[in-house]
Amino acid sequence: MRKLVYYIGVSIDGRIAGPGGEADFYPVGEGEAAAAYMAWVNERYPETVPTQYRPHVGLEDVPNQRFDTVLMGTNTYRAVLDQGIGNPYAHLRQYVVSSSLDRIDEPAVELVRDPVALVRDLKREDGPDIWLCGGGGLAGSLLPEIDELIIKSYPVIAGAGPALADGAFRPTAFVPTDHRSFPNGAAITWYTKRPDA
Repeated sequence: MRKLVYYIGVSIDGRIAGPGGEADFYPVGEGEAAAAYMAWVNERYPETVPTQYRPHVGLEDVPNQRFDTVLMGTNTYRAVLDQGIGNPYAHLRQYVVSSSLDRIDEPAVELVRDPVALVRDLKREDGPDIWLCGGGGLAGSLLPEIDELIIKSYPVIAGAGPALADGAFRPTAFVPTDHRSFPNGAAITWYTKRPDA
């Protein structure tokens, strides 16, 4: 069965973006350390690079490695719409979960009202895993369905903004399965949901 994987960047204080949707405050660094980090991440998870940027980082013809489907919340999708991009991941099946959007004009992006039902249906299909790319409210509502976390941690405190997962108090245990630190100060930790969670 396919897994729902929440792959996301986060600050020390657990923020996935700033209060206005900002994500440019993460200190990726400069020079060789930053380039090595980005190259490693892009090689491992090429499908998480938006379609329009893939040619600029040498990923135009690189096949998907881990995911064939992406789920995003309203604010995550609005952030790309504000940049004039209606179809951010043309190389993936795209779903936007929203109760506030009336419609989505991009035919390749499907509007969904019930994320739990969608994820359960997607998990029954054959194929690669499903990428939950944000936001925190959607992650909170899907917490019982999240099978794995891939957390890119950055050495910065945001102070405000959406949390990694936001919603009802629902402690859910995950087990760390791997960790990698990078010279630019970033780190990636992989977690799997504990079987009894």
